[in-house]
Amino acid sequence: MIDEALPEALSAEVNAVLDAAGVSADRRLVMRLMRTSILLGEDDTERLDLKIASAALAEMRDAFRLFAPYRGIPKVTVFGSARTLQDDPLYLQARDVAAALANDGWMVVTGAGPGIMQAAAEGAGPELSLGVSIRLPFEEKPNSLVAGQDHVVAMKYFFTRKLMLIKESQGFICLPGGFGTLDEMFELLTLQQTGKAEPTPIVLLDEKGGTFWHGLRRFIDEDLAPTGVISEGDFDRVVITDSVEEARRQIAGFWRNYDSLRWIGDTLVLRLRAEPTDGEIAGLNQEFAAMLAVGAIERAEPSRVEVADDDLLHLPRLALHLDQRQVGNLFRLIGAINALPSAPAV
Repeated sequence: MIDEALPEALSAEVNAVLDAAGVSADRRLVMRLMRTSILLGEDDTERLDLKIASAALAEMRDAFRLFAPYRGIPKVTVFGSARTLQDDPLYLQARDVAAALANDGWMVVTGAGPGIMQAAAEGAGPELSLGVSIRLPFEEKPNSLVAGQDHVVAMKYFFTRKLMLIKESQGFICLPGGFGTLDEMFELLTLQQTGKAEPTPIVLLDEKGGTFWHGLRRFIDEDLAPTGVISEGDFDRVVITDSVEEARRQIAGFWRNYDSLRWIGDTLVLRLRAEPTDGEIAGLNQEFAAMLAVGAIERAEPSRVEVADDDLLHLPRLALHLDQRQVGNLFRLIGAINALPSAPAV
């Protein structure tokens, strides 16, 4: 991307507009947004392209405002079919897992439609439900559980909707569904595999005795992995279960000890909830040596960048130089960190 500068006089006028609007926080980023808009106009961009860019930005702003008041509350997104009926066992599974997580203090995010989305919102209750709906000529309006509480935002584009359904959540539960559900599930796997999203728990939940997701695993094991189009173990980060309690445990347990990560140059910093012992760190180095480009997994103090940002300075840290080809295996390392004897009790 070429970061083009505006002429000095025009840049001064844009700065004056920002002054008049009272914009001070992250001003350089706001300036960049305005600069890009102006450059789109200078490029003689087609009207349809301008409409797409304008609507996408407006939709993202609306969604950011919806989620902002709940920034400190953990969220789980529930995906599933809009066609699932209320007497279907899958509807009851979605309702019950949402209720279980809401009881643990989680908010539940859905696509705000009928079927599985309504079931999850019903289980969590209106106060702990957020919805990101899509405007379609043939689909029902957002269900009343979120619409009535002003806990919903409507999107024109699937790509902006998918961004917001994924961006804000720390866990994901997928129940059997059609093209849309599978698209969302594979998007999650792609983001995890490529390291474009931070590791998060993904649970594929079925009805009691259901085989929907086992068919997917067979396809992956027998047709994808052997041909080399994915790596062996790429699907290991996903948990398949027909148990509501196991789904709840997997989502909440992922955050038992692991808190977050941050890249500082080429160093990956993992922030934990509990300080590991020397012996535990030695064990991690032995088990995960193949993931390291150089050096070892070591304790670390907050970097200067983290200090400047006041970024979770109270948490203990582990630092490592990760082989970028191993980024998809971070899930395994986090699982081992959560299982350390020093980790907080569940």
